[in-house]
Amino acid sequence: MIKKVSRNEMRVERHERIRSKVVGTPLVPRLCVFRSNTNIYAQIINDEDGITLVAASSLENKDKNGSNIEAAKLVGASLAKKAKEAGITKVVFDRGGYLYHGRVKALADACREGGLEF
Repeated sequence: MIKKVSRNEMRVERHERIRSKVVGTPLVPRLCVFRSNTNIYAQIINDEDGITLVAASSLENKDKNGSNIEAAKLVGASLAKKAKEAGITKVVFDRGGYLYHGRVKALADACREGGLEF
């Protein structure tokens, strides 16, 4: 009998595979992306100390729809600005098991335009 596996379960497996290779350090923290149906969230995390250094989400923009590419670009720009203020310039990108496409790609491109290197 074949076990049915949901899309989210497959995403979580991909994310675990990615996380086994991508680790944030104090010098080069990890930029982690979470995408829901209604919003997109991004954090810059130091995995050695287990702390979130900077965070941004589409919830900050109340007047915009949080589930489109424009909102992802705003979140990426906001995160890059906050990271610069915190003195962070280099990160490793953790796409969270999502395809590097659409909102995830838009957020990454906006972070790069804002000055983050990865």
